[in-house]
Amino acid sequence: MRQLGCQWRRFDLTSWYLPLGPLLLAASFVPSMQNHGTQVGGVPGRAFDTLAVVAIALQCLPLMVCRRCPAVCLTLVSLGFAADQLRGYHSLAGTGLALALLGAGSRLERHRRGIALALSVAYVPLAVALSRLGSGEPVGEFVLFYVVTALVWGMGTWLRFARAAEAERRRHVAEETRTAERTRIARELHDVVTHHVTAMVVQAEAARYLTAAPERLEQTLSAVSDTGRQAISDLRHLLDLLNPDHGTAYGTGRGTVRGTAAVEVRAPHIGRVGTLVEQTRRAGQPVEFTEEGTPAESTGSAALVAYRVVQEALTNALKHAHGIRTSVRVHHGEKEMTVEVSTEALRPRAASPGGSGRGLAGLRERVDVLGGEFSAGTRTDGGFVVRARIPSGRPS
Repeated sequence: MRQLGCQWRRFDLTSWYLPLGPLLLAASFVPSMQNHGTQVGGVPGRAFDTLAVVAIALQCLPLMVCRRCPAVCLTLVSLGFAADQLRGYHSLAGTGLALALLGAGSRLERHRRGIALALSVAYVPLAVALSRLGSGEPVGEFVLFYVVTALVWGMGTWLRFARAAEAERRRHVAEETRTAERTRIARELHDVVTHHVTAMVVQAEAARYLTAAPERLEQTLSAVSDTGRQAISDLRHLLDLLNPDHGTAYGTGRGTVRGTAAVEVRAPHIGRVGTLVEQTRRAGQPVEFTEEGTPAESTGSAALVAYRVVQEALTNALKHAHGIRTSVRVHHGEKEMTVEVSTEALRPRAASPGGSGRGLAGLRERVDVLGGEFSAGTRTDGGFVVRARIPSGRPS
């Protein structure tokens, strides 16, 4: 029902006027329809003549341009209607005045009040002339006709406002969608770039002190290279998501691959936490990893969010507690996943540069969207812990 209402607010009735004008013109010349149209003022009817053809054409054909030139259409139809009534043709084409008022009311953007005032003023001498030529209709009949035409104009105005409101609503929805998408992309870039670059910085700093140990230096430099390659791979995944052709087939060196399938294969998920932990260990962070339960076959967005929680927590551990014992615990339940990353209390050392807090705030929003719970704070013993409970949608 709501969708039907939105479609009605977007509906432009003047799009039907292009075929309606000629149809009304043809119907006006049907013998049974002659002198059976709109009649104002009681002017005696007369047979159609050459002027009748002109009056009928003026009331019908301008409807075809009502969408582009509503003011011109309304002016020509009004002149034709006046000639029709003054001459006593009373043709079916008189219906065109109501259509022109409705269409102009819904399409006019400028000079609306001026046109409405001009038509109202022009109606006064027309009503006087019709009263003198006719059978002396009471003033109330002319007032009633004016009220009806004003209501038709008002209906057109309401349609215009409704269409404008619907366009504004759709613009707001589009803007909100773009904002949400920009926020999602910013979060992904933060998670991917911050983690890998932090690991590379820590490894590069450690390499400066390993010049006397070639074997360890080679191992550290290899870890830097591996981390860089992983960063490039994850960034390519994000670029695939941003590509307008994402989801379509694209060529590779070995044939054609479906874009969606290719991206899904590379998308991070909770099953890759072990690899993430190993990369963090190679960066010099002692990490213990515990996984309980069996991962569900399909967890939707929960798997990605759980992965990002672990990734952000390990990145913060590298930046602010490098070399401090860290533990990662992942529990797969029947209907939810629980992730906990804790770091022991810091030893007296140089202060680490503070972070922006954007990562943890983004994680909290992601978990909240899925209906889970998120917390991050200092433990009683001075350590730091990040916990997340994420509904996985796993069937019981």
